[in-house]
Parts: sequence; structure tokens; C-alpha cells
Amino acid sequence: MVAHQSFGRDGWYRTGTSVNSGQYLVIGRLRPGEDWIPVRSTPHTEYQIMDRLNGKKLLILGLARQGKALARFAANAQASVTVSDLGDAQSLRSDLAEIADLKIETVLGHHPLTLLDDCDLIAVSGGVPLDAPFVLEARRRGIPLTNDSEEFLRRSPTDRVIGITGSAGKTTTTSLVAAIGERSNFKTWKGGNIGFPLIEKVDQIKSGDLVVQELSSFQLEIWTHSPKIAAILNVTPNHLDRHKTMAVYAAAKGNLIRYQTKDDLAILSADDAQTAELAPLTRGRKLWFGLDSAKMAGKDGATVTNGRIVIREAGRTIDVMAVDAIPLIGRHNVLNVLAAGLLAHAAGIGPDVIEAAVREFEAVPHRLELVATQNGVQFINDSIATAPERALAALSAYADSGDRLILLAGGRDKNMVWEPWANTVSKQIRSVILFGALSDLLKTKLAAAGRTENVVQAADLEEAVALAKGQALAGDIVLLSPGGTSYDAFKDFEERGELFRKLARG
Repeated sequence: MVAHQSFGRDGWYRTGTSVNSGQYLVIGRLRPGEDWIPVRSTPHTEYQIMDRLNGKKLLILGLARQGKALARFAANAQASVTVSDLGDAQSLRSDLAEIADLKIETVLGHHPLTLLDDCDLIAVSGGVPLDAPFVLEARRRGIPLTNDSEEFLRRSPTDRVIGITGSAGKTTTTSLVAAIGERSNFKTWKGGNIGFPLIEKVDQIKSGDLVVQELSSFQLEIWTHSPKIAAILNVTPNHLDRHKTMAVYAAAKGNLIRYQTKDDLAILSADDAQTAELAPLTRGRKLWFGLDSAKMAGKDGATVTNGRIVIREAGRTIDVMAVDAIPLIGRHNVLNVLAAGLLAHAAGIGPDVIEAAVREFEAVPHRLELVATQNGVQFINDSIATAPERALAALSAYADSGDRLILLAGGRDKNMVWEPWANTVSKQIRSVILFGALSDLLKTKLAAAGRTENVVQAADLEEAVALAKGQALAGDIVLLSPGGTSYDAFKDFEERGELFRKLARG
């Protein structure tokens, strides 16, 4: 009879005795709010599983969606949980109401250093920067950092977890893969940076399910694990107000594949040089996707040949679908479909299912979304464009319509490079209406690029839409593709997009 105690890769704590050393047979599992649930037993084994957070002192910084989800999971796993948020009780009243049933402590208005005393683990929500003094002190003391997305990956019941990141396109690609999975025989779960925190559903996910996890640089910057299937779509300047340098930002993205094993798979953009530079980080197999035939030469992966999407792997070519059958607008969306198809293929889904799901796919809200047609004028909502590169992708989708295009641009800056945007806009777009905190800067950039005519400034988005309606003629396109973040006037890009939708239809 040999006693055993160990943490598994799945995050569950195993303890018990067995007749044969090293032979683990599960007979119980603790689910949130429930007693031990028998799974399997033998006359010779007594064996229970508890979560690795059991009995640990966990501090969660930030009472947003991710913090609340992890607080509930950890409290049910019998951790000692404290949630600290810089907000006050009034501003957080709805969030506090959601966790009122939990036996946890809350500290509001500040993060006192005494919270670090005897702390075993700190979960940092996405909105908390790692250079905050409190976080720096925690790291100085050697307290490990985590977050809800990594804690999910630690204990995912299925190995079929697909992690997706990128500066642009990750939500569309994640949604495409999930749509393909849902059309297949897999029970499919979509979450992470979109939808819901997957830790909420970890006890419902089964070993044969498919999980599609969208991940941002804010989540990945502290990761020390990687999923078995991972995709980096592109790495272009973004969030430099948070990460400070491109090297730090790229390193955060690279964490998605940094901890893969030789049995894992990384799917990478061949067209994007910064992504290709991250390839050596993975120890796993690599597949590529891209439209540049020279960069795809000799590489296995997904590309376009004679107007059709194909997957090349191990000497065979799999025909998937015609590019013309993709219902989404723009070259960048062809790349998103290439990546999604390749990820679905890696998960074991056939080309017929991939094609059928893509054909039926509808654009994700706020991403080149047609929200209204008024008097022959189309209003396109691309509020997701919170960086100049995102706006340029939108403009490329309408490259043949520049003489009919009225662009609404602005928002707040993130220490971005605007010259390429200004050069393109100055040459291709008939009319530009600027709004928000970026308005003066963008006007200056456009003037430096030689564009001063048909550039007007509006006080806010409401006035910008009103001005656009006053200019537009039948056949014109009013495109909201700001290039800046929404935080100068809105909670997030969704709120900005919803206001545009309302104004366009008004």
C-alpha cells in the first residue's frame, strides 16, 4: 500500500492510497457547491481529487467579469479568497451583488500592501497593469501571478483546446472556429477574451469537447502554460500605452506558444514578419497560413491557389472552398478564414464542414458590419478598429470605393504610428470627418501627408454622423473605422459602435 499526493497538469489535487505504486484510479471529484462525486472505484483504491486552490490564500485584483468568475470558482474550491478593486462600493454595486453569496473578503478603493501578507497566489485581471506599484511589490516578494484564463487551461478536462491571439482578427477567427466546431460533431465552447470566462464552465466541459479560447496580450503576458493547438494571427503595434515597447508586446503574444511541447501545434501567419519571428518559441509542430505565395513556398498550411482555399500537409492537398464564397468583406477576412480553416482541420474537422460553416457565417458585430441603409447610403460599423492598422485593413476592403467613401476617424491614441494611415487616407478617401481626442493630431498628420481638403472636425460622434449624412449621396458609404480607442468618450468600442448604429438608423 503506497500513499500518493500530487498535482496533475489538469489542476486537480490527487491524494489517496493504492496497491500498486504509480497507478491512479479516480473515484471522486469535487465540483463547485457539491460533495464528492463518485466516478470509479476498486476494492484496493481510496482516491480523491481536490482543486489545487483548496486551502490557498488567493488575492484577485479587479472585480470585473474575469475577477468575478475566478472568485466564484476559487471560493467553491475552498480557497481563501480576497477581491480588491480600486472602485468604491457605489460604482461596483452590481458586481458586488453578483458575488454576495460567496464567502469571500472584499477590499475597495485601494490595494493595501497588507493584502500581500501570507498570500499564496495573485490573480491579475486584464485591466490591471503589471507595472502597478502593488503588482511590482508582489513580484518582488516572489508571489506567483495568474489569471482566470490560465487557471482554466491548467484544469481543462479536454486537450482539444484551441488558443487564438493576434493584434487584429482574433474575435472573428475565434468565432469562425467555434461556428465550424458547432457544425461538426464536437460540443463546442467559445470564451476567454470574448463571451464568458471559461473557468465558469470548467465543470461542465467534457474530455471530448472542443474549446476555442480568444486571448489578449493582457491575459497572455503572465502565462506560463500553452494550449496544445495555438494560433498567432499577426503582431502589429497595439496597446503600446500599456506595454510601452513592441518587444514587450510581442513577447506577451509569444507566450501563447512559448510553453508548448513537441506534441503540440502552432499555427502562424507566414505573411506577417513579426509573427514569423516568434516561430522559434514553440517546441511543437508548425503550420502556416498566408496569401503571399513566396512566403508560403515550401510550408505546410493553408493558402489560396487558383481562387480556392487549400490546405497542404504532409505531401497532400485538401481543397476547402472558393474564396468568392466567403461572405465577409476584405483581404484580412480571407486570412481569418485561412487561419480558422487550418485550426479546424488541426482539430480533426473535415473540409465539407468547414466550407458549410464559413458560407453561413455572419460578420461579428462592430467589424465591417452593415448597420443601416438610408436613402441609398450604406452605414458600416467598424468600431473595433482601435488602432491605425485595423482601420487600414477596413480601408483596403473598400479600396475600389474611395470616391464614394466618407470616413469617420478619431477616438483616443495609444502612442501609435499614424503616418501610413495618413498617407493612405490622403490619397484614397473622398471625405474625412474627425472626432474625439485624436481629432487635432489626425488633422495634423493628414496635412503633413498633403491632405487638407474635405477634412472636417466634429465635436463628437453624434456631430460626425450628422455631418456625414449631410454630405452623403445615394451610393455613398459612411464608414466608422476610428483607428483610436473609445475610452475618450465611451466605456468600450461596443458602446461606441452601438451609438453609431442608433445614429445611422435615426
